[in-house]
Amino acid sequence: MSEESLNIIKWTIHDTHPELVQTAREKLSEVVDPEIGMNIIQLGLVRDITIEENTARLKMILTTPFCPYGPAMVDMTRQKAQDALKMPVTVEMGMEVWDFSMMEDPSALDWGLYA
Repeated sequence: MSEESLNIIKWTIHDTHPELVQTAREKLSEVVDPEIGMNIIQLGLVRDITIEENTARLKMILTTPFCPYGPAMVDMTRQKAQDALKMPVTVEMGMEVWDFSMMEDPSALDWGLYA
């Protein structure tokens, strides 16, 4: 699938620190939602990343507000973002309600990944 046909979220760092985007995407892709079996980038859970004064703020959402793995996923997201960005990271929880249209590739649903 070509990158043009994907629903890639444009973070603030795409404009302010474009050299960090690919590394951030790769590291954050290591965080997998254990219930769905897809990573947080594929699911579109990382809504924004900003950098101010050598500190990054990452805004994310969960697939469900009561996700039992939420605290562990948020902590792992923070750690992977710090590894990628080489600076302190705070994770803020967004209030958006996740749905399948937020996925990078919503057609993944057509591949039988979801029952």
